[in-house]
Amino acid sequence: MSTFVEDLMAEVKAKNPNEPEFHQAVLEVAESLALVYERHPEYRSAKILERIIEPERVVMFRVPWLDDQGEVQINRGFRIEMNSAIGPYKGGLRFHPSVNLGILKFLAFEQVFKNSLTTLPMGGGKGGSDFDPKGKSDNEVMRFCQSFMTELYRHIGANTDVPAGDIGVGAREIGYLFGQYKRIRNEFTGVLTGKGINWGGSLIRPEATGYGAVYFAAEMLATRGETLEGKVCLVSGSGNVAQYTTEKLLELGAKVVTLSDSGGFIYDEEGITREKLDFVMELKNLRRGRIKEYAEEFKSAVYTPADPNLDHNPMWDIKADCAFPSATQNEINGKDAENMVKNGVFLVSEGANMPTTIEGVRVFLENNVLYGPGKAANAGGVAVSGLEMVQNSMRLPWSREEVDNRLRHIMKSIHKTCVETAERYGTPGNYVNGANIGGFLKVANAMLDQGVV
Repeated sequence: MSTFVEDLMAEVKAKNPNEPEFHQAVLEVAESLALVYERHPEYRSAKILERIIEPERVVMFRVPWLDDQGEVQINRGFRIEMNSAIGPYKGGLRFHPSVNLGILKFLAFEQVFKNSLTTLPMGGGKGGSDFDPKGKSDNEVMRFCQSFMTELYRHIGANTDVPAGDIGVGAREIGYLFGQYKRIRNEFTGVLTGKGINWGGSLIRPEATGYGAVYFAAEMLATRGETLEGKVCLVSGSGNVAQYTTEKLLELGAKVVTLSDSGGFIYDEEGITREKLDFVMELKNLRRGRIKEYAEEFKSAVYTPADPNLDHNPMWDIKADCAFPSATQNEINGKDAENMVKNGVFLVSEGANMPTTIEGVRVFLENNVLYGPGKAANAGGVAVSGLEMVQNSMRLPWSREEVDNRLRHIMKSIHKTCVETAERYGTPGNYVNGANIGGFLKVANAMLDQGVV
């Protein structure tokens, strides 16, 4: 089987050069699936994984727009429609300067397995642009979104491809995108998720990824007879996922001591209280400020600026019980993981997509850390996006309690799938194998049923 993985990766790298994040995502899944292929050669002979690796469709387009000075700006737009075996393509749009084809393919590939785990009928996709909304006026963001949707609209639809938000795409951007889609298509339909509550959105959707990561962590702890009560937690990021991860952790009695952004991180030894979290939400969501302002506001906090010359992130050196990486991909490397284990971290629940390198993941697994990979732990966001699609189809909104209960049930179900699948394939407690195999089997069986398409 190791020969299979080596041959597969050689082909993937040859066909997809200069896409390291995509290679990393494929390798992690391929290593897990070696266990499956020993028992189910039919998946190998039908080349199921090879077909999942190859996107069903890649759309790339230019996005011209006018800035506030009347200057023409040009960005590049993408939509990766990865796999639709179990439902319409579903996955976010990311607006960030780092966006390129390889990063979106890695995200779309991960999304296929994540969406499968939710138990909802959703395929996998991802999209976005190298446009940076940071520092832009509302009018500039609106003009960009309208230009972006003027091309994207012909590739999406409520039964075809349903995008959502991601990094750089929040309620403001979804509103502008939806408005342009509605104008062009002359129809009001659930083509985007993350919409405003007054026009088709779902309660709990902004909170879902963060809440879900905490619910998943609680399920992992329960396997050892523990709860989050009194646990010291490290949270990275300070955007949507980090904010609501912190909110739910506080609700369950944990103590959160860190938050971060691209400029650096804050460490508040006294803990981030509800009042302090409210300050962060205003700072990030309304004023769009920097996390260092937290340390200026609260004297209990120390701010450490990011140092690109370091081979590790000092935020992960802080003594704690649990970690919730909620910023971006590959923020925890092998040395970070070693430092975390050394300083007492025994649970990691990923709020971001693939925030841990392959070396870091191996450190966690070798040290018996309760490690919830992103495709399982952060699936709450897309799960509630799926619930938003259900509400749109019914033309009937659910209460906050109804959505939250369904989210909690889905996260319990994902956890159960991971645990039972890992045990069934001889690696008990390995959530990486459980998530990869559990997500794969549903998609693979659908692809076998549907033939070579």
